[in-house]
Amino acid sequence: MSEEIVNRVAQSKLVTFDLEELYPEGERMLFDMKDWLFEGFILREKEFRAYAENHDWQQYTDAYVALKCSTDAILPGWAFMLLTSKLQPFAKKIVQGNLEQLETVIYQEMLQQLDLSVYKDKSVIIKGCSKKPVPPNAYLLITALLQPLVKSLMYGEACSSVPLFKRK
Repeated sequence: MSEEIVNRVAQSKLVTFDLEELYPEGERMLFDMKDWLFEGFILREKEFRAYAENHDWQQYTDAYVALKCSTDAILPGWAFMLLTSKLQPFAKKIVQGNLEQLETVIYQEMLQQLDLSVYKDKSVIIKGCSKKPVPPNAYLLITALLQPLVKSLMYGEACSSVPLFKRK
């Protein structure tokens, strides 16, 4: 007896939320301040300001920039602020930290601005795999944002999801 094969995944009322689809295009750049420090550790204000004044900031046009120092140098806050003031006319976003922290801030701002009301009372799967560098914190944030709205929340793919939350 031949029975028709039914694709229950396609027929389900599950809605997929894919963080990868939100990934904003634009170059990510890490600016390591150690190269502007004496022996990689000591900030000499006059030299630091000269580097900042003579640097080609246009190379950061439309880029997302993370400012950090890869050595154990203790830097004053104004050093990051000075570089930010030079980057501001060119870069899309500037953060103090590494590239993962940069991605986290980008996603945090984007997710906070989304209208998630379309997910109200729906069964939602947060898609797990991505080819783009979606930061782990983005998954935590979208979980926290969706949970008050959705009927149920899962992680993974429709064929093999992990349940996270179900409203009682």
